[in-house]
Amino acid sequence: MVIDDKLKDIQKRSKEIADQMNSGAVSGTELTKLSKEYSELTEILPLIDEYFQVKQGIADANEMLHDAELKSIAAEQLTELNHKLPEIEKQLQIALLPRDEADDNGVIMEIRAGVGGEESALFAGDLYNQYKSYALRHGWKIEVIEENPTSLHGYKEIIFKIDGVGAYARMKFESGIHRVQRVPETEAGGRIHTSAASVAVMPEAKDIDVVIDDKDIRIDVFRASGAGGQHVNKTDSAVRITHFPTGIVVTCQNERSQFQNKAAAMAVLRSKLYEKQREEQVNANNSARKTMVGSGDRSEKIRTYNFPEQRVTDHRIKLTLYKLDDILAGGPALDEMIDALITADQLERLANLE
Repeated sequence: MVIDDKLKDIQKRSKEIADQMNSGAVSGTELTKLSKEYSELTEILPLIDEYFQVKQGIADANEMLHDAELKSIAAEQLTELNHKLPEIEKQLQIALLPRDEADDNGVIMEIRAGVGGEESALFAGDLYNQYKSYALRHGWKIEVIEENPTSLHGYKEIIFKIDGVGAYARMKFESGIHRVQRVPETEAGGRIHTSAASVAVMPEAKDIDVVIDDKDIRIDVFRASGAGGQHVNKTDSAVRITHFPTGIVVTCQNERSQFQNKAAAMAVLRSKLYEKQREEQVNANNSARKTMVGSGDRSEKIRTYNFPEQRVTDHRIKLTLYKLDDILAGGPALDEMIDALITADQLERLANLE
């Protein structure tokens, strides 16, 4: 069988890599590359071993059917193993799906208030606090790159970075329009208002992913404004980078020094260019295929947070959880929703392969 041959090749390749790394003949970049490949392969090896064990068990049980004394035991084993095999095959199919090369990367996220004025800005703040708590719960680091706060502790816009292996794999389905339905604190009549905020999630690009030519950018420095300490309005610490080929403009004034702001702005620009390259590649290879879950369309309404009913609904997979407080706290319920999105995406990708 073709699948059996492929699985045996994975077992063989994993042994070859282990032998290479143990030989001491490779080092540096090559060792790093082999280590990453080995780590990815070893994740699936236990499943492959189980698959072959089940298949061997089925073969053995079929042989036992010819023995009158063992026939009833064999029949029982066959029923159990024949039920188990399709489940393992489905898990293997999912494990063998092509990996997104950016899944292990950190992310840069942008949250912007939309329709709804100050209430929308407050909701943008709620979303930031949700993702901040979620990141910290997973042991990831979070760093604010740029923010535009409002007087009521909301945000017109906030850009931040989450550093952690696999952060993009879990956060990438958060891109889109998030809608909130609740009674604003400023609403005297107790009426429910609907407002929204947009979330954009980009994989953090590494230097090797995107090369930026100096002639393609202009860097302007200016005096920062707003909260930030004594350096504000006294030194030209804020940085604006304009990328001529794409027209992308990135501004950063959150750090205390011009050097730090330039580094942060370049990180955002690099990630925006990386995401643009990825989108163009998908469009070229797949005729702009947009899956139910993974389109990443920032104008798509993906989720509604309804406070009176304490419910959160993800419209892409029609999942509703009555765990609003836990989700906004970045708790296990947010993992439950993200896990459901990942599973739905995997199943859809499997269907597209068939």
